[in-house]
Order: sequence, then structure tokens, then C-alpha cells
Amino acid sequence: MKLNRILGLAAATSFAATFALAGTSSMDFAQKFEKECQGCHGPIHQGGVGSDLRPKALKAKNTELLTAAILHGVENTAMPAWESSFSADDAAGMINWLMDWKNTVELTLDLDEVKKTWTKLADKDALAKKHPVDKDGKLNYEGAEVKNVKDITFATERDASLVDFIDSTNGKVLSRHKAGFAVHVTVTNKSEPRYAYSISRSGKLSMFDIGAPGQPTLATVQVGQESRGLAVSPDGKYVIAGNYNPGGAVLCDAKTLEPLKAYDTSRVIDPDGEIGPSRVASLADTPYGPYFAMALKDGGHTYIIDYSKPNFPIVGDIPNIGKILHDAFLNEDEGEDFGRYFMIASQGSDVVGIVDFKEKNLAAKVHTGKKSKPHPGQGSSWYSKGQKKQLHATVSMNIGSVVIWDSSWKVVKKVETAGGGLFIGTAHDTPYLWADCVLGKPDKYNEVHLINKDTLETDRIIKVGKTKGQLIDAKTKKVLQEWDATQHAKVPVIEKAFGKEMIMPMPDKLGAAVKEPVQPRLLHAEPANHGEWTMISEWTTGRIGIYESKTGKFVKYINNLTTPTFTYSVEHRQHIPGA
Repeated sequence: MKLNRILGLAAATSFAATFALAGTSSMDFAQKFEKECQGCHGPIHQGGVGSDLRPKALKAKNTELLTAAILHGVENTAMPAWESSFSADDAAGMINWLMDWKNTVELTLDLDEVKKTWTKLADKDALAKKHPVDKDGKLNYEGAEVKNVKDITFATERDASLVDFIDSTNGKVLSRHKAGFAVHVTVTNKSEPRYAYSISRSGKLSMFDIGAPGQPTLATVQVGQESRGLAVSPDGKYVIAGNYNPGGAVLCDAKTLEPLKAYDTSRVIDPDGEIGPSRVASLADTPYGPYFAMALKDGGHTYIIDYSKPNFPIVGDIPNIGKILHDAFLNEDEGEDFGRYFMIASQGSDVVGIVDFKEKNLAAKVHTGKKSKPHPGQGSSWYSKGQKKQLHATVSMNIGSVVIWDSSWKVVKKVETAGGGLFIGTAHDTPYLWADCVLGKPDKYNEVHLINKDTLETDRIIKVGKTKGQLIDAKTKKVLQEWDATQHAKVPVIEKAFGKEMIMPMPDKLGAAVKEPVQPRLLHAEPANHGEWTMISEWTTGRIGIYESKTGKFVKYINNLTTPTFTYSVEHRQHIPGA
């Protein structure tokens, strides 16, 4: 199906669904599912992070329990409570709609249709000439907002559809750009770090010049209806974006964003031998060779694409990794094996598959524990002086466990945390692994655990309450630092034109204190400020906390944000393979 029919199809499906159900609910179930649910449950309801919601799966379950799950959530999973925005009739109506749902939204990737959506918004060459940036990222013009583009950290404001650019050295938000619904991932061009890219869940791929004032958007292209992964080749020539729907990936020119090739995954063989569509989960580049790794979420395969050859062929197909592939990261072993292994989480098989770029095969499977649902996010790979070897780690969604393994692919330790997590990160300048508990119970999802990289024991816990934050010694329970965590209302602003795009100005004042604060939900720790700081997003409070990387001590907050999630430090990611 062609992309220019997507919006019409979605509108028609939504319209029919709204009037197909009797009852008191006036909710548009198709629209609500597309905006809030399909990210975890899939565009054709096949499941992933969330459960399979196709009629065959649901009709074997109790409808009252399903309704309760919508209203009250499911502990230790990504399923939140929706009772603040769903009435009981809304929840019951959604279950009825799901049970009668027909698959009319499955699409096929069409390169010609993608090409029609390419839009140039600013003159790249003119900006580069007027605002020169050297190869190392230093800004060489008067009035530059930062000294070096590597000083910048990107942040996403999911529900506001924004990409933010932040001066990592002081926490100042430089600009906020409209970049499609639920911006999911941002990356930089390591060969030319002045250029950055984002992909939204609504399928919008954007390219930015972060070396020019205001970090203008240079071009956009609509690669699909729902998208996730993003990677840039180390030589700076190509960027690839992955879709959930239509299944597949689109390879673009990284200097212009013009589409070059589409990889359709509407018909692949899954681990059960069935032929059907597959979403594309993680994408990664590697310094090991001219390759992109492309994980087929439902197919259980990983493709290896060689972008150095004509027509960018698939030169490796590694099957039988597991069911429901998701996040991945690369190893950081020193020497010739740096970036050789693509470590991909299989959430349906509770393993991390080790894909070897050299041999183009599956080198091993790391078993993370029954019903563990590994979700590494950016993952962690580091040399442990205490253990005298390279180690790698992931958090698990369903249980509070950090699983650590070595480069012989043997699990060496499982460290208990307060609840299921989505992200674990580290860097050379911090002695810790920073593991969130964002999928734990509400009284625990406000914690981030700092695990010593040498002893593999939890040393400190960052815990942010409704009015105060604490840094706690994990062993003695002693409070090492306490700070004011008063929550403030967001200051409303009106979007404005910036060249051919619309941006959101950053308020210059703090809103009034919130009278009824919510429990902070902490996620995604990202090293920043050249190793001095670590940034932690607070989903529910609309702010990002900044902490000392070496001690875990609180520094300051960046306020006035909406559901901040993923952050990306340009300087830090320059040194990480596949990031």
C-alpha cells in the first residue's frame, strides 16, 4: 500500500470504529490505540513490549480482567494505569473494539512514495559557509551559542513531539523543534558532528544543522507510518531508518536525506515458520566494517547490509535469534574486536543474541532469566578492572535485575534492583552502571541504581520523591545528599516560525509550585558534559535531572519539559560503537 493512502486509510478506519460500537463511550478507539497503544502492542496488534491483542489471543481471556488492566495497569510491565483518561465504559469499549478488530492497516513499503515526501527546509551549503565548523566540531564564527557541537546533548519531549538541543556544559536549552509525534531516537553524524538526525514514531525522519544558530532543520522525509530505529554510517554518507509499519527500513543520503533504497519486510519467515510482516527493531552501524545491522522484530532475524557495495545489498541473514527482537548495542572490547558484535535483546525468548559481523552468524545466546524480557536501551559495555575483563549488561523489563556477561558470553552476575527497567548506561568517566527501575511499582520507579563497575555491587541509589531527592548509600542506607525536588507547573508558550519550520521557544522563568505533586518516574541515564555529568529524565514531572558522574550527587534540574525520555550526548556517543 502506498504512503499517500496512509492518512486516508487511518481516518477511514478510525471513523468506522467510532460508530461501530454501542454504549456510552464516545472514545475514538482506533485513534486512541494508534496514539497511545501501538508503540508497545504493535500496529497490527501482534504484541512486542506489550501483549498480543489480536482477537484470537484476547477471546481466550476474561474481559473484566482485561478492562481492569486498562484502568489500573499491570505491575512490573510497561502497561500504565489509564484510569485518569479512560472511564470504565471507555475501557470496556476498547476491549470490545480489540476483540472485533480486522487487520486493515498493514502496509507495504514503497520507495517511490517515500521519495515524494522528501522536503528541503534550509540551504545546507549556505549555512555551512556562513557558520563554519571544523572537523573536530569547533564553531568558528562570532556569536556561536556553544564552543563545540560536541558540547550539545539532544533530548526528546515525547508527547510534545519535540527534539531539544541543550548546552551540556550548563544545562541551557538552546532550541526545541517540532519533529513528529513521539520522537523516539536521535543520532549524530560522527564523520561530520554538526549534522544530527531524529526519527519519530509517526515516521518522520529529520536532519538538523546543530552548528548553525538555532540548530535549524535542513530536511525531512516521511519513511513510514510508524518508525523506531536509526543509524548513521561512520563514514558519514548514509543514514538508515527502521519502520514498524510499513515493515522495513529506508536508506537515505546522510548529506541531503534523500531516500536511496527501501528494504521491505512485509513477508518474512518468523521463528515458528510462518510467513508474515515484520517490524524493524534496532538498527546499528559499526566501525568493524561497512555494515548496518537490521533486526527483524517479528521475524527473529538480523540482516547485515553492506553499504559500500552497489545497491547496498543484504550480505548476511542471521535467523533463529529468538522471538520479539528489540533493543541492541555493540561491544566495546579493545583492539580488533571493537564493535564486532551486535547484541540484540529477544524479549519473547529471554535471551540476548550475539550477532558476529565478521563471521556473519549467531555467535551465542546469553540467557537473561525466565520471563525477564531484556531491554538494554543504549546498553553498557566496559572493561572492568576489578573483574579484569570486558563486561556487558542489560536491564530486564519484568524483574528488577541487571544481567552482566563477559566476552565468552557467560553470565557472571545478576544484580538485583528495585524493579523492571528500560535503560542502563555507563561511560569511561563514571565508576558506575546507571540502571533505571522505570517499570517497577510506583513506590520504586523513582529510583536509579548506581552499580560499581569493578565490584558489581550496588553502591548508591538516586531516589527522587514528590518534594525532595536523596542520594543514598545502598549498603548502610545513609542519606549522603538531600535536595529540594519541588515540582513546578510548565509555563505555556506559543510555537513560532523559524525559517520554514515551527519551533517552541523555551520559557525563561519557572512556573508556580505544583500543589499536588506526582511521583517522579526516572529513566534513561545519559553521560554528558564531557564525562562530568549524567542526565536522568523524569517522565512524569517534565524535567531532566543533572548529576555528578563520579559521585551521583545532584547538580540541577532542567524544567518546563513534557515527558522527557531519550537523551543523546554528542561528545559521549562519539566514542561508542553503533550509537
